[in-house]
Amino acid sequence: MKDLFAPHFTFRVSGRLWVESDQDRFLGPGRIELLEKIQEFGSISKAAAAMGMSYKKAWDLVASMNQQARNPLVVAQTGGTKGGGAHVTKAGEQAISSYKLLQARFQAFLENENKAL
Repeated sequence: MKDLFAPHFTFRVSGRLWVESDQDRFLGPGRIELLEKIQEFGSISKAAAAMGMSYKKAWDLVASMNQQARNPLVVAQTGGTKGGGAHVTKAGEQAISSYKLLQARFQAFLENENKAL
């Protein structure tokens, strides 16, 4: 493949990793960040604000992940005397760690391909 490249350019292989179903994206960098922010703040709205995302967009992403997962990744409680909130479930924690392991393997693949260029 090296014979395809003009010598005055430096090339690299890059990519982003998503896990998708036949219906929608399931996990990807943004969704994992959202799950981590929900863990951090205990709130979908605070997680969305921290990411510069609308609450509706964050809620739609959580609903999509929960719909596609065997068990919910996030459980939300509506406001009330305790003010509501959200938390990432054990299934959500496993999704985060599984995705990160997959991401590490993907990055290793990209590094190997870049060495071969």
